[in-house]
Amino acid sequence: QVQLVESGGGLVQAGGSLRLSCVASGRTFRSAAMGWFRQAPGKEREFVAAFEWSGGYNYANSVKGRFTISRNNTKNTWYLQMNSLTPEDTAVYYCASSSTYYSRTYYYATDSVYDSWGQGTQVTVSS
Repeated sequence: QVQLVESGGGLVQAGGSLRLSCVASGRTFRSAAMGWFRQAPGKEREFVAAFEWSGGYNYANSVKGRFTISRNNTKNTWYLQMNSLTPEDTAVYYCASSSTYYSRTYYYATDSVYDSWGQGTQVTVSS
């Protein structure tokens, strides 16, 4: 089991930036992939970004070119750098860990493949 704790959310004006962090503890060596998802009020949870065991990255079209996922293995920490934020990015952001190894990165865009989730951090973008 992997325990995940997100931080870094907050209130920012449109066009601004935030960096979310996700600290992992527990059986992190079993993580095949780390992902970020978000859920806006009244909407379903949606995929944002992920990186997986072979070094592949995947981003939702809505965030490509604006968001960057990265990691610091020595700190067991993953980041989501969010630039050029818009009010449509307002949501609770969750990091997640998957222990299943898939051959294709796009499998990690599905929340059902993740077995550990953080508690979420609120991001609010004002216009």
